[in-house]
Amino acid sequence: SDVGSGGMRTKLMAAKIATAAGCEMWIADGRGLHPLRALDTGARHTRFAAQGNPATARKQWIAGALEPAGRLLVDAGAVRALMQGRSLLPAGVKAVEGRFNRGDAVIVAGPDGIEIGRGLSAYSDADARRISGYKSREIEGLLGYRGRDEMIHRDDLVLHAVGDHARAG
Repeated sequence: SDVGSGGMRTKLMAAKIATAAGCEMWIADGRGLHPLRALDTGARHTRFAAQGNPATARKQWIAGALEPAGRLLVDAGAVRALMQGRSLLPAGVKAVEGRFNRGDAVIVAGPDGIEIGRGLSAYSDADARRISGYKSREIEGLLGYRGRDEMIHRDDLVLHAVGDHARAG
């Protein structure tokens, strides 16, 4: 196998992955008593500095590494709001497809059904169906609990090139 179970090659591969994702990494001897404390007091180690921005790495993870479990079809007004950097509110969601849990990746599609982005849903598919088309202030009455104002927060959303979706519908 190309990946071992603890050799230097494996450690360097891990460092490459971690730093590309915006994380710092240290390689040190972990066999002694309190190895993290030993780092604080100057124990020998190798530090790998973060190369990427953690926020950018997170967006790349949302856009490409997660398999979407469902799809939210949104209206033209929601597309315009998303293009302006806003979160996806339940009022702009016209249909919910698939089965997913809170925190799962979903596709966001415009009025024409074409994918415009991907994001992490703040609601399960069942709750998303109950609140889609409604204003955020109505969520508590519909679900029996407050929940988040947005179906997908802008920090959990990645948009693709949008084109003419905002004019459709």
